[in-house]
Amino acid sequence: MIQSAVVKLGGSVITDKAGGTLTVHVDVVSRLAAELAASRPARLVVVHGAGSFGHRIVNATRIHEGLSDAASRRAMGETQCLQYELDVTITRLLIAAGLPAMPVQASALGVMSEGRLVHFDTTALGHLLDQGLVPVLYGVPAVDRERGCSILSGDVIAPRVAHALGLERLIHVTDVDGVFTADPRSDSNAVLIPHVHRDNWAEVSARLAGSAAVDVTGGMTTKLGELLHWAERGLTSRIVSAHVPGRLTAALMDEPGGTLVDWPP
Repeated sequence: MIQSAVVKLGGSVITDKAGGTLTVHVDVVSRLAAELAASRPARLVVVHGAGSFGHRIVNATRIHEGLSDAASRRAMGETQCLQYELDVTITRLLIAAGLPAMPVQASALGVMSEGRLVHFDTTALGHLLDQGLVPVLYGVPAVDRERGCSILSGDVIAPRVAHALGLERLIHVTDVDGVFTADPRSDSNAVLIPHVHRDNWAEVSARLAGSAAVDVTGGMTTKLGELLHWAERGLTSRIVSAHVPGRLTAALMDEPGGTLVDWPP
């Protein structure tokens, strides 16, 4: 059983990301929360995506490209308000499942530069873990030294936190059961790639496409690129489906399933 982990809940899993409505998939989140509670590592951080609560408004206002006027500054604030609303809902569902969840605003911890994260303070997160709490972070509009604003994605936050706090594993819970040779939602001939590593990464990346839903932070290619970056630094990750009951439990027990991402020497 894994003793410490970051679990990243994808925005397309927890919200109506494709449809764009501000709807939380309560039944899905509640089931995943129950799996987390039943197989909870001793030290656990949860990170979730913004889904429809973030990507639609950002795509419409273009605040991820920077702040240019009063309207864009108001849009940055409104986007953060929507993330608060989503995070409160997710955290309450985690608490209802018995987890000592604690919402944490990632935009207060990070500084971006030209769209890249250059500083992220995990001091408070470490202390929360020491107290037995489960910090819950989420993708946010963050301050950017040059642009004023850029998007700090949950896919960037999750491995950064896992590495900084020395956590054993990162588990991505998505709407597909790992990495495939094609999109399994539209191609019945898509084949699962159970292991992504240094020797097959070039071949895998050539097959990948962006997310089917509106996503201002990139699709599976961006996610995997981030995971491989941290895999080179020793972090092992697994990508599994939210829609297969028990898949998250199995990942927390370090059992096979989905796609393993690492960088063995």
